[in-house]
Amino acid sequence: MNKIGIMGGTFNPIHIGHLILAQWVLEEVPLDEIWLIPTGISYRKLSDELVSGQERLHMVKLAIQGNERFRCLDMEVRREGYTYSYETLEQLKGMYPKNDFFFIVGSDCLFSIENWKFPERIFNCCTLAAAVRGDTTLEAMKEKKRQLEMKFMPNERDKILLLPFMNMSVSSTLIRERIRDGKSVKYLVPDNVLEYMMQKGFYQ
Repeated sequence: MNKIGIMGGTFNPIHIGHLILAQWVLEEVPLDEIWLIPTGISYRKLSDELVSGQERLHMVKLAIQGNERFRCLDMEVRREGYTYSYETLEQLKGMYPKNDFFFIVGSDCLFSIENWKFPERIFNCCTLAAAVRGDTTLEAMKEKKRQLEMKFMPNERDKILLLPFMNMSVSSTLIRERIRDGKSVKYLVPDNVLEYMMQKGFYQ
């Protein structure tokens, strides 16, 4: 059985925060691989600044070049209509029944996941690996973990992992804003991703 980390997101664009978190979780759990899955049409993030799924997919592939334990999947980009996490996780579980999946999320998602589409089906497919950052306290996350376990998995434990992680303020929104303002985003995104964004004129 392989232990696989799943990191979804719009990746609009992918940045060093995504990559550092993925590598961190890979080693802390530990996991065998990280699979990054760009969303197609997210029902939670609709924006005029969202570049096409194929372009975001390409940027993720550029970003993970050279890391043999990172993979990029196009399953959500190819899916028609809105993208839901439970569908992706159920599809992966059906395709790879012997794999043990860990769904990587930030602390904000831990507090909102019960409002997602069919959260109980998410927990049926994976263990949640939640990054504990400085934007909330460990005590608050432990209490939320307890509430979620009681609500969605009263007969199971260890389906939510709380993983201490550095507090990083870099975000895709920040990167898009800096590009619009004519400011540098060097070192915030991998060099090959930055070169591609500049060639395409994304977010300008």
